[in-house]
Amino acid sequence: MSLNKAMIIGNLGRDPEMRYTPNGQAVTQFTVAVNRNYKDASGEWKEETEWFRVVAWGPLAERTAEYLRKGRKVYVEGRLQTRTWEGQDGQKHYTTELVASTVTGLDPRPREDREDGAQEPAGARPARGGAPAGPSEDLGSSDLDELPF
Repeated sequence: MSLNKAMIIGNLGRDPEMRYTPNGQAVTQFTVAVNRNYKDASGEWKEETEWFRVVAWGPLAERTAEYLRKGRKVYVEGRLQTRTWEGQDGQKHYTTELVASTVTGLDPRPREDREDGAQEPAGARPARGGAPAGPSEDLGSSDLDELPF
């Protein structure tokens, strides 16, 4: 038996960048910073940041690019994958990335202005299917049925 599953919670390091493959499939890339606090040998608290490259495909890629922004706290679940390519210098290059199967926004969504000038409540955009955007945006709640994730 084998298992390749990764789960991270962190903050987006930059806005997601979406493009389309030649066959028309959406692919979005972004980075997530995950912090770890620990005590060093002298008992002093230290913070360490690990950066993860994340790739999302298809409808998840489109939703991620549309709704997530730099600094937002996210939960990402997926599998680790290492890609190899040969650079212009003839050297082999490697990169390991998390291929997302679930991306969930964990921050509350900001209120947005509607066309009529009234304030729109957080999470009032139409539903697009997929995973919920976060604990406060659970699709199981009757008053939050119109969320984007």
